[in-house]
Amino acid sequence: MPTTVIIEQGKQRVLSASAATHLSRRPVCRGSAGTLGVLILVAVLIGSCAPAPAPPGPIPVGGPIADWPSYGNDPGGTRYSPLTQLTRENVGTLAVVWTYHTGDLADERVAGWGAKPRFEATPILVDGTLYLESIFNRVIALDPATGAARWTYDPHLDLSLDNLGDPAVRGVSTWLDPNRSAEQMCQRRIFVATLDSRLIALDAKTGTPCDDFGEAGQVDLFTGVPGAGTRTDYGETSAPAIIDDLIVVGAAIADNRRTDIKRGIVRAFDARSGAERWRFDPIPTDPADPAAPAWEGDSAAHTGAGGVWSTISADPQRDLLFLPTESASVDFYGGERNGRNDYADSVVALRASTGKPVWHFQVVHHDLWDYDVPALPTLVTVHRDGQDIPAVVVATKMGHLFILNRETGASLFPVEERPVPASDVPGEQAWPTQPFPVTPAPLVPQRLTPDEAYGIVPWERDACRKSIEALRNEGIFTPPSVQGTLIFPGEVGGANWSGVSIDPQRGLLVVNTNSVARAAWLIPRDKLAAERAAHPNSEITDQLGTPFGLRRETLLSPMGLPCNPPPWGKLTAIDLATGAQRWEVPLGTGEGKVPGPLAALMGRIGTPNLGGSFVTGSGLVFIGATLDNYLRAFDVETGQELWRGSLPAGGQAAPMTFRLSENGKQYVVIAAGGSGNLGTTLGDAIVAFALP
Repeated sequence: MPTTVIIEQGKQRVLSASAATHLSRRPVCRGSAGTLGVLILVAVLIGSCAPAPAPPGPIPVGGPIADWPSYGNDPGGTRYSPLTQLTRENVGTLAVVWTYHTGDLADERVAGWGAKPRFEATPILVDGTLYLESIFNRVIALDPATGAARWTYDPHLDLSLDNLGDPAVRGVSTWLDPNRSAEQMCQRRIFVATLDSRLIALDAKTGTPCDDFGEAGQVDLFTGVPGAGTRTDYGETSAPAIIDDLIVVGAAIADNRRTDIKRGIVRAFDARSGAERWRFDPIPTDPADPAAPAWEGDSAAHTGAGGVWSTISADPQRDLLFLPTESASVDFYGGERNGRNDYADSVVALRASTGKPVWHFQVVHHDLWDYDVPALPTLVTVHRDGQDIPAVVVATKMGHLFILNRETGASLFPVEERPVPASDVPGEQAWPTQPFPVTPAPLVPQRLTPDEAYGIVPWERDACRKSIEALRNEGIFTPPSVQGTLIFPGEVGGANWSGVSIDPQRGLLVVNTNSVARAAWLIPRDKLAAERAAHPNSEITDQLGTPFGLRRETLLSPMGLPCNPPPWGKLTAIDLATGAQRWEVPLGTGEGKVPGPLAALMGRIGTPNLGGSFVTGSGLVFIGATLDNYLRAFDVETGQELWRGSLPAGGQAAPMTFRLSENGKQYVVIAAGGSGNLGTTLGDAIVAFALP
């Protein structure tokens, strides 16, 4: 009988195929009794049951084989795989075939770490080996067929650092040296960028540091970056970009702590030596820079951040890099950086060989809402009127999708500059207009009125209505205020770092989004201590260098549900040629997070989510991301959920897939590590699914 192997720090536990299938497959329909039993009836009537698994059949042979060589599979981040072994007909029989536990959560060092780990890594697959990083930036090489460890490398992360209070790890990168033979050390290198600001090169076969890279295999990324702050404020969370013989990195910066925080400089390093080849500062201090006039006075000289914490995409054929930049510091008060703040909150196209900007497109002017460009800019080809147009897709927290010409930055669809509310805060000059794409339409609602307040019962709705009425609320882009401002959608999105996936055969884009309202209050500096005492459970930051601190929180009902109407999480498909929505479905359930009857209802209305998707050549979309611990498969043409498999922890990561040979299995692999941000079950597992 076939077996499943679970690997826990070198120990193997063997399950029968039937037991593994039972663990990985949700029952056809699940309900629970309770005082709100009427909700179960409603949920059943509207279809909260999971799809029935398909009967097992023989594993198809033949068909394409494929690796997954970079974070988004290809340098442009399409997250598309041509694999076809898994189909609509057989995906219902997917089962866990191996599980690897990194052991990090059992590490005694976790007890003293004040941060909330976010294991968001997407493994890569090259040369028959699976590579990933753990929450401690330990690099692990696995046998992709069994999950057995081939080697591990521990960079001994400095856990005395709080590392932004929100440490995320999203993956490693690889580069093959064309000037070295397979017998030489470090012909293929694995690069990891760490939370304590180091770039490390390892030999792919052994995990040994490459001595010719930097100093003993490492480059210190903290040294040489202008601005205030310590390594606690500056670290690496995303996989480095690779183009030709360059390794390109940005940084995750604690951009809401102070105005003069470290600058968000993007740097390229020689893949062999580690020498810096160029740097790009997204906050222009050279008066000759075309972006300089968008910064009032000398504000650019004493402003920080504005850089790239997410993933950079690359177009080697055109010698281009595409940077998703964040807000300049601080996030919610811009009186010390008045102006449009060009290069911040933009997609910036750089000439990869020189680091010089070619064009930029700003998605938010003078950001006051933490509306960073969160996702990897995805490179696509748009087929329109008999022409193939090279394009880049920009998914935003506002729920806007901008689809731009890759070579010029011009939008392929109309974009309007529309008036938005002015600030009532002394010293703040909110930008009078913001860009709105006419097509595609916004992916999420952008206005919430008191009459739309949501609640399961009337008293809940009344409480939410009063919360909304107390806030300044004039629709999207209402500036933060002392009174308190409703921010909708909140800074979790819309889209977030999860980004989009592309089906090039069908010309479709798939994106998961959130719809949750947030509230923000600007707190005069002399009242910050009292505010902290009065609101111990709120997020309060100092915003040093400005007259105001900040309090922000999610707008929730007394029962802990969002005050805005559902769905709170969705999966959507967009036609790339026309911008039209093809389909949209709620994503996720409240199973395990709320009482059983509410969970049944939430099977229909969706939950907040973080984690990406991928699309296969056979027309399947795979995604985890949700508050419940499931990996799901959807039909890319209809949005129908075809399968869901249980995970041991939250799947707040982007999954990947590979097939090693024509006679071998297609595997689907995801990190099940949970998220301190979403409150999902924390874990340290890499889980692989395949046909039984």
